[in-house]
Amino acid sequence: MRGKPVEVLPADREEPSSAGSGPTTSQASFEDAQSIQPIHRTEQTQAEGDGQYVPAEDEAVGVRDEAPDVRAEGESAGVDAGLRDEARYERTDGPPPPADDGAQLGNAEREFAAVLAEVLHVDEVAADSNFFEELGADSLVMAHFCARVRKRGDLPQVSMRDVYKYPTVGALADALAAPVPTPVPAPTPQATGSGETTEVAEARGIAEPTETATSIRTAATSETTEPPAPAPTTAPTRAATATATGTAANTATATATTAPDDTSAPPAPPAKPDPPPRTPRTNTPHYLLCGALQLLAFLGYSCVVAVVAVQGYEWISAGAGAVEAYLRAVAVGTGAFLALCGLPIALKWLLVGRWKPREIRVWSLDYVRFWTVKTLVRSNPLVLFVGSPLYVLYLRALGARVGKGVSVFTRNLPVCTDLLTVGAGTVIRKDSFLSCYRARDGVIQTGAVVLGRDAVVSEATVLDIGTTMGDRAQLGHASSLHRGQAVPDGEHWHGSPAQRGDADFLPLDPAECGTRRRALHSLLQLLAALLVYVPLAVGGAGILLAEVPQLNAALEPGATALTGWVFYGEALAASLLLFFGTTLLGVLLVATLPRLLGRTVRPGRVYPLYGYHYAAHRLIMLATNRRFLTRLFGDSSGIVHYLRYLGYDLSRVQQTGSNFGTDVRHETPYLSTVGTGTMVADGLSIANADFSSSSFRVAPVAIGPRNFLGNRITYPTRGRTGENCLLATKVMVPVDGPVREGVGLLGSPAFEIPRSVQRDSSFDRLKSGEELESLLPAKNRHNAATMALYLLVRWLHFFGITLLVSGAAELYTAFGALAIALGNVLVVLFTAVYYVLVERIVTARHALRPLFCSIYDIRFWRRERYWKVPSETYLRLFNGTPYKSLVWRVLGVRIGRRVFDDGCSLTERTMVSIGDGCTLNAGSVVQCHSQEDGTFKSDRVAIGSGCTLGVGAFAHYGIALGDGAELAPDSFLMKGETVPRHALWGGNPARPFPQDGVQPLPGDADGERRQQP
Repeated sequence: MRGKPVEVLPADREEPSSAGSGPTTSQASFEDAQSIQPIHRTEQTQAEGDGQYVPAEDEAVGVRDEAPDVRAEGESAGVDAGLRDEARYERTDGPPPPADDGAQLGNAEREFAAVLAEVLHVDEVAADSNFFEELGADSLVMAHFCARVRKRGDLPQVSMRDVYKYPTVGALADALAAPVPTPVPAPTPQATGSGETTEVAEARGIAEPTETATSIRTAATSETTEPPAPAPTTAPTRAATATATGTAANTATATATTAPDDTSAPPAPPAKPDPPPRTPRTNTPHYLLCGALQLLAFLGYSCVVAVVAVQGYEWISAGAGAVEAYLRAVAVGTGAFLALCGLPIALKWLLVGRWKPREIRVWSLDYVRFWTVKTLVRSNPLVLFVGSPLYVLYLRALGARVGKGVSVFTRNLPVCTDLLTVGAGTVIRKDSFLSCYRARDGVIQTGAVVLGRDAVVSEATVLDIGTTMGDRAQLGHASSLHRGQAVPDGEHWHGSPAQRGDADFLPLDPAECGTRRRALHSLLQLLAALLVYVPLAVGGAGILLAEVPQLNAALEPGATALTGWVFYGEALAASLLLFFGTTLLGVLLVATLPRLLGRTVRPGRVYPLYGYHYAAHRLIMLATNRRFLTRLFGDSSGIVHYLRYLGYDLSRVQQTGSNFGTDVRHETPYLSTVGTGTMVADGLSIANADFSSSSFRVAPVAIGPRNFLGNRITYPTRGRTGENCLLATKVMVPVDGPVREGVGLLGSPAFEIPRSVQRDSSFDRLKSGEELESLLPAKNRHNAATMALYLLVRWLHFFGITLLVSGAAELYTAFGALAIALGNVLVVLFTAVYYVLVERIVTARHALRPLFCSIYDIRFWRRERYWKVPSETYLRLFNGTPYKSLVWRVLGVRIGRRVFDDGCSLTERTMVSIGDGCTLNAGSVVQCHSQEDGTFKSDRVAIGSGCTLGVGAFAHYGIALGDGAELAPDSFLMKGETVPRHALWGGNPARPFPQDGVQPLPGDADGERRQQP
């Protein structure tokens, strides 16, 4: 079957400039994203090998298919549509339909084929032609197919999971078109964050936190009846055949171990859903007043810190001799440490009291109090003690009900701590979100999170408000609990949203770790901080001034030293020495002390927490995960040598110049193995340490050869993947069942997809041979220049801060502590302005546009420079304030008015448009690109007005959200998807969720569906 030939652009052709095109106002209109052109496909032969390029007129608007009429679709959505979608997700596949349904199946099959032929731009599509192997489609094309089907009210709704499970038109029609019974929702758990439940918790649990967990959990599980297992059924013939013979022929075998058996009961349904989105009631005066009050709070805090710092430094300087100066530094440091730790706690109780379930309108006066407490609580020095009993004590001081023997390893500190209940012996692992609040449609919603005794919350999880886990319950990594979900006692759940499974996420035994051990560890940590780290930080300025007399001249009264060129020259030399000297020292440190400590922690042996071995492990992890150095060497050939220098086993590396991104993390580098030919995108976290609430164990993690790992992947110690696998973005790596080889894995829980598609193999010829030998050195030269530019930009920033600090010290003689406070404010302002200018300069000659090219294309190398040279760390200072939108706007984001951003990440700022009144939650990501093996793809993203991105949600490139659309927490919206107006989508991968009171349960990993009783 042949497509219609079109023009193919040469590989080195630049896109037409789009400067000045598109909306320039603050409002990002979703309708602008609808004027997009279809991709004209051409049959690709191996002889051609030039890849599929998008014509210039398509590049200007993005590589997307025609979006559906979101207005019509949104208006047609209702209860009936929701129930139909619910039934489609939850029905049990039955025998083939009776004869009188043949016309319905035949019509669905014909219409599916017609829609797909239109998307592929071919004359016809056979019912038994495989989407990926025979028709050459990819996930982006099939996302367009699903979007067009959703516009048709006469056809069953199709999700990307359906497409991968049933990869032919005939199988898809058989699986989806048969009549299905209307599901009857199960009883709703009651203890999921309601006000009554919280009152019960307060009445029963203040004295004993574990009793609270038990009472609330019992209320949640006692009203949930265990449904009977569905009767055995036979799947439709063609659907079963397509599954067995499609591109992922071993799907059923491989994924059966990651999903529940057919006889298992479905997870408990969520509680009463949220009301439909509404227009925020905040107006411009409230918005401006909120920003003004936040600015005043920052200025006031800077003044207080300046006064304390100046008084403390003067007292230390008055000491006679080194010993007295050290003792005074200890005294000042201890007092400042206690004040910084106690102030957030005191202000929390003074401004808020106890957190209760409620709604807080964004930009209101109540929100200013919320923001003030949140900012101070998360800037407390005790946050640095994550993984320590001191961290747990801090949570208790803030009002959290935490039982004995609890261990918390996540840096995402809960904010509404009075609504957090954690039973004794529970472990909460790294990168988890359980903030007890979320933002939705311009409103902050607070709610309870209840964890029972001996529960396990694994890595990279999201627990929404109103969620519950029972005693000994487990939640797997890369999973989430949506509002109202309750994990019963002793059950193991995984996925997003979570469902019942069999995998064990606590693969080690407990150890002896009593109160005495925890208290001694905490005491030693405090002594080390107060006797070593704090005096060094407090006295560091004195040491610097003593060693660099030129800087000390600025403190002397009289004629200013800042007017002489000699001072600037000497300050320049001093900044060069300090910056590059500490960089070289850091490179030496990461490979010396950690290696010595690594000999004391043996793999496979279970150690108790909070002892010598635990301290050694934490020092190894902290010393070898230096983000500055990983970013410096990442996205270049240098990262291979750096990781091997740290201790990684990289076998015989096939150098590509992009083997790893700029964000690679681990627990210990000495047990991390990556096979030859494997490429890794950004955000890989190798979790080669298992933790319980009382013990830990390090174990080897081996990622097989010829793999490709997408973004934001947590790879656990028992990951079951072998050779030649594709691990998609945010995938949940399976930890049980057979080892997966030669397949792709997508979603949470993971299901199998094709390892590669025709479009991504367009540049395979560049992976070896003479072309690679000529292109790789050119890429290395470009990346080396980027690394040098990275160091230059960082040093200039350091030099600028040095001058600002010196100037503030010079003005101190005239204005006192006010000059130091002004210096602190100017440092923040200078950092923001400086990095905005750096980013604009980097993109001045080569603006970001949609791309489809090889990683050996200079346009991709420029994109790597864009990711590396500018900084995004400073943006965290503006989270939750109106100033975040202002910074986004000057960085090139087409952003609307009164957007609430609580910590969203935009990887390509100028390719994103965001409408008025949007709500962007903490941990959410909008990524306008994807790299799979040697192929790079990017496209624009359009987010309409009033949209919400949930906590940890991930929106891929080429997507469009209609006005008022919402992505649930921890969702993964795949590339090319279009979410209609006012629709709720969720899951990994994301799919429509009805908003009529019955939220769809996730389909099993093998694609089978169940009927909810």
